[in-house]
Amino acid sequence: MKVPGLLLAGAALCAGSAAPPPRVDVVIRGGTIHNGADQPAFLGDVEVRGDRIAYVGPGRGTAAVRVIDARGRIVAPGFIDPHTHPDSYLRAPDPARRLTLPWLAQGVSTIVVGGDGRGTPDVAADLAGLEASGIGVNVAAMVGFGAIRARVLGPVDRAPTPAELGRERALAAAAMCQGALGLSTGLFYAPQSYARTDEVIAVAAEAGRRGGLYDTHQRDESTYTIGLLASTREAIAIGRAAGTPVHFSHLKALGVDLHGQAPALVAEIAAARRTGMRVTADQYPWLASGSSLDAALLPGWAVDGGYQALIARLDDPATLARIKTGMRDNLRRRGGADAILLTSAGRPWSGRTLGRAAAGWRVDPVDAAIRILRVANAAGTGAAGPGIASFNMADRDVDLIMAQPWVVTASDGSDGHPRQYASFPRKYRTYVRERGVVTLADFIRRSTGLTADIYGIAGRGYLRPGHYADIVVFDPDRYAPRADYIRPDRPSVGVDALLVNGRLVLANGAATGIAAGRALLRPRPAGCPPLPAKGPR
Repeated sequence: MKVPGLLLAGAALCAGSAAPPPRVDVVIRGGTIHNGADQPAFLGDVEVRGDRIAYVGPGRGTAAVRVIDARGRIVAPGFIDPHTHPDSYLRAPDPARRLTLPWLAQGVSTIVVGGDGRGTPDVAADLAGLEASGIGVNVAAMVGFGAIRARVLGPVDRAPTPAELGRERALAAAAMCQGALGLSTGLFYAPQSYARTDEVIAVAAEAGRRGGLYDTHQRDESTYTIGLLASTREAIAIGRAAGTPVHFSHLKALGVDLHGQAPALVAEIAAARRTGMRVTADQYPWLASGSSLDAALLPGWAVDGGYQALIARLDDPATLARIKTGMRDNLRRRGGADAILLTSAGRPWSGRTLGRAAAGWRVDPVDAAIRILRVANAAGTGAAGPGIASFNMADRDVDLIMAQPWVVTASDGSDGHPRQYASFPRKYRTYVRERGVVTLADFIRRSTGLTADIYGIAGRGYLRPGHYADIVVFDPDRYAPRADYIRPDRPSVGVDALLVNGRLVLANGAATGIAAGRALLRPRPAGCPPLPAKGPR
């Protein structure tokens, strides 16, 4: 239920008398304030002047242009989502879509793009273009190892020559100098999976020399290649050798072979942390991962050379038999055909499990998957692959990972999966309110200040004077997800107000149409070459 008069003009507070000149632009009055740090919540006011927070503390009756009545509400820093795939929103031709409502409705004010090794090396130009187009959220970026490798080597399974490795390193260094937060990898995905550890270390070291972090979708979250624990040790070794903090994207124990293995996974990371390494992770609060059908089922060697090479292999009977053998094992690993939900929009199989699609076509599930991959290739889907939600995790593993103090909230939000629209409220509703896996204070801390600290996002993630005014006001009784696996694109509810850079982008739960998001470039590291001089205007 909405609070009557949630948004009030300052003059309305002094009916019948002349209103004093406003001293601030916005006062958020009387809410329960969680400031993003490990500190107790308190009742008070947050005052905003321009794009900055001017005051946080007990109410003092400050006059303002706009007052937000936050009695009975939680007031917190705008949430930060460190792992997202928002291109269909940020790069949409429709200005309304570029407001990124799926994130705003969750209370998210800042997102990080470029995860899984996909971030363009042209960081500064890319983010400048996004900001100029008008976006609803702040955007920071990782530079992607996969994008770097593809630019230098293409989609092939071989090691780089010394000259090529030099080019890879130069691209990473240039991206860090442009404002990337660090290097991301997706070593599970071909062609990144073709890279040996020493190649990754050499490129990651360019981020380390410039104060960045190593953010990884690690080589194996399951039993596909080297196994989860060996993969985790590899990622930690990369960070140690490269001189970077290590951050695991969407940490999990994936697949039926690994259910119950979270304690061993957590122990590996805890051991590294005890040596003084900065090792952290993020997690989405769902039992189904989101991926592509090709990445989930095809053996990595089958896509060496790209999708055209894959189709040629599928057309060769002997090679096809080898591919099918690998696919059957991968399908078993992920729980079978009924554990794979097909999510690509606009397709006749969308919303069905792979098992149901196969039954409808009266074919084996692996043959059904190959049929879908052929259609996707013919349609030009290419390396993105047909989308799936893969039900492959166990509650006990998700709970244990979530409870770790070094694990922050993320969505990994991609089209067709409800995590894009509902990860933060689902974590709150299911894991705070209903099951008590984490506390409210932990949920907020690990969705705001801790995330900002891990990624080095300065001036955000905390309610402090001088910080940017990214602020969420939500109703603790109504904040909840509406998206699910059948209807993955339903906006969440319960956010009464959201400010981004001091501007009200969500009011009474509805978008205001204001595109207040900014490009967040990391400060230029020492040792970078000087910027080119600007010519006369």
